[in-house]
Amino acid sequence: MKARTVILALAGVVLALPGQAAVIEEIVVTAQKREQNVQDVGIAISALTGEQMRQLGYGSAQQVTAMAPGVQTVQPNGEANYAIAMRGVAANDFTTNVESPVAIYLDEVYISQMSGSGFMLFDMERVEMLRGPQGTLYGRNATGGLAHFVTVKPSQEASGYGQFTVGRYDQIKFEGAVGGPLSDTVSARLSLSTHNNDGYVKNRLLDKRLNNADDSAVRGQLLFEPTDSFSLLLNARRSKQDIDTGFFEHVSANVEGMFTPNEVNEVLGYIDNDGDVYEGDYDRDGHNKLETEGYTATINWDAEHFTLTAITDYSTVERDYIEDSDASPAPFFNFYLSTDAEQFSQEVRVNGSTDEMDWVAGVYYLDISVKDANGAETEPFITYVFEIPSPAVSGLDNPYETNTESWSIFGQIERRLGDRLTGIVGARWIRDEKDHEYAVNVVDFIPGTVQRNGNPNILAPFAYYYGERKDDEFAVRLAANYDLNDDVMLYASWNRGVKGGGYNSPVFPLSPPLDYNDATMSYDPEQLDAFEVGFKYRQMDGLMIFNGAFYYYDYKDYQAFQIVGIDTITTNANANSYGGELELQVTPAEGLDIILGAAYNDIEVDLGGGTPKTTSVQSPKWNLNGLIRYEWPLMSGSMAAQFDVLHRSKHYFSLTGAPTVEENGYTLMNASLMYTSAEGRWSLNAFVQNLGDEEHLVQTFDLSGPGVFGMVEQYYNRPRWWGISAAVYF
Repeated sequence: MKARTVILALAGVVLALPGQAAVIEEIVVTAQKREQNVQDVGIAISALTGEQMRQLGYGSAQQVTAMAPGVQTVQPNGEANYAIAMRGVAANDFTTNVESPVAIYLDEVYISQMSGSGFMLFDMERVEMLRGPQGTLYGRNATGGLAHFVTVKPSQEASGYGQFTVGRYDQIKFEGAVGGPLSDTVSARLSLSTHNNDGYVKNRLLDKRLNNADDSAVRGQLLFEPTDSFSLLLNARRSKQDIDTGFFEHVSANVEGMFTPNEVNEVLGYIDNDGDVYEGDYDRDGHNKLETEGYTATINWDAEHFTLTAITDYSTVERDYIEDSDASPAPFFNFYLSTDAEQFSQEVRVNGSTDEMDWVAGVYYLDISVKDANGAETEPFITYVFEIPSPAVSGLDNPYETNTESWSIFGQIERRLGDRLTGIVGARWIRDEKDHEYAVNVVDFIPGTVQRNGNPNILAPFAYYYGERKDDEFAVRLAANYDLNDDVMLYASWNRGVKGGGYNSPVFPLSPPLDYNDATMSYDPEQLDAFEVGFKYRQMDGLMIFNGAFYYYDYKDYQAFQIVGIDTITTNANANSYGGELELQVTPAEGLDIILGAAYNDIEVDLGGGTPKTTSVQSPKWNLNGLIRYEWPLMSGSMAAQFDVLHRSKHYFSLTGAPTVEENGYTLMNASLMYTSAEGRWSLNAFVQNLGDEEHLVQTFDLSGPGVFGMVEQYYNRPRWWGISAAVYF
């Protein structure tokens, strides 16, 4: 394969002479709620500092995860929102009350809503990606792992930057920040970002472009430090998005689970076989209107024998999303989601240490209130399904409310058992209380009245459900670290990871029909026993880092995501997986940096009931990455050329494993050329993303067969993209 060939070729270069590091450096992380060198933590971690991301030209979560073995972004609804997958653990459900098994944190605050996780990466101090269950020290649902994004904080040193990017499809992007002291005890920082482009998908029917960018975000921070031992950090943030969305490739599939690309769709009377996956004929332009807000107060108090930390956060997400789901000129089915979510969280923890021990203990509270809806504008569909003479515009409005309260108590002790051996014991008790109220209503969309999420013009109430559940869960960690010498650490761990139970919110099941009862609507907590061994090796005065991890996962009540008809349904199943990762970062010669990564994962899901075992969604067996960067002096500054490659093998977007939900694998390449002035005051960066103009599937929805839409929706990656960035630092 292309990626394997490139990686093997780069591996030969690794044996070159030692030199000076340009990008590669050892990083301090807070994976265990205290500052540690990443090489001293017995967890599989990929981390990047803000300076590394700047030099590598990274500005999005997709770019950051690409160079982390076994990690990838998942886009179940296009670029409007995303989740992160690790080691084959992924959330493919776009229903807004569903939390991902890979948790996302921003400045130690849990982001519960996938639609609120698409924040732009700007003014970042570092990113930490922790693979494997992290439930003992982190507050929520981290059976697969977590990604922690840490922003630059205010300080008494004045600093800032501005970066301007222009690119293909009339892209214009700006980000910048300024910060410094307001007094001897107060400092501030203001950061902002905007992004616009015209979109790379063409709607031939309405002569309009889709999947554009129209995003803005701002973040303000105030840091009060009245004494050397006390600080209060206030953080206020807001983001907004208003873009035109829509799936853009319609493939006829008149037979369930099979493509019939040369046949007219028997349900819609349409065929799109022009071969251009970035053009289509859509009678309705979709949109994603999203607003997020967040307010956080963080207190740190250094007492004589311990440090007290208290983090209080209030966040909101409002979203209005609609798409032309039949991806055709027919006004058949325009699916929508709406979100009105509020989240409050409070964490209080105490850290301490002695000559022989480091410890942390705390409590965590989380309250999530979700008032959401899904449904569709679909006049012919309503007539077809319900046999109701339909007004001009009618459809489904399915409002639901999900309230979650979670309390937990946690602690971890890390004790030195000798000169080289360290033992770790951690645990978290969690009480989850959740209620869910849900309805399916056939409605008339009358202008001037509420259209989505509470439409009062009900033609026929079809279904209603109410459920409550209380779950007690226990996360446990037992681990041992052994320092073979100053440069090599071996570690082994057993982690009991847990993810809370939840509720489904289907649109309307066609075939087979589903009952609106606890058995269908509710699913139990997920439990994972994860066994892992690994090593961390550094050499050449930190200019070479070589890490590896190997694991076995055994699930109980695995939360398996399925698509039944037009609905997303999660059920409990059994699953197990095994795999490993190797990660190499090296500077073999002055100015030369090489990053190589390889991950293997084999996951098997058993749905029971005689159904054949299958693999999980978004879970390629092989995930390979490589990057080479060479920097040399030029005039009074330096020039750097960079090339990176990513390969993911075959994977599926549904548990059916049918050809209609398969991505056969792909290889992506990117290149850039960056000039940096003397002392790093300014830089110019010319880049090309998706250098080979590779077309690969990001997501599919199988709506095949005459009982559904007779087609498959296919969502593709961005085409080749080029641009130039100019940045100034002060």
